[in-house]
Amino acid sequence: MKANELRNNSLGELQSLLVELLREQFNLRMQKGTGQLAKPARMRAVRREIARVKTIMAEKQAGRSV
Repeated sequence: MKANELRNNSLGELQSLLVELLREQFNLRMQKGTGQLAKPARMRAVRREIARVKTIMAEKQAGRSV
């Protein structure tokens, strides 16, 4: 998701999306450990999406609307 799309979500929606992304990241790490990871590039994409969501959440909590 792009940052502009994420800014339209509420904090609750962002929190649930973050939990979902963290679960996906965990599953990808487990797949990598067992040698079953089909798309290694997805790990990087998920990590960046997590950072994007956390940034938007911090902006909303600080009261800024960038």
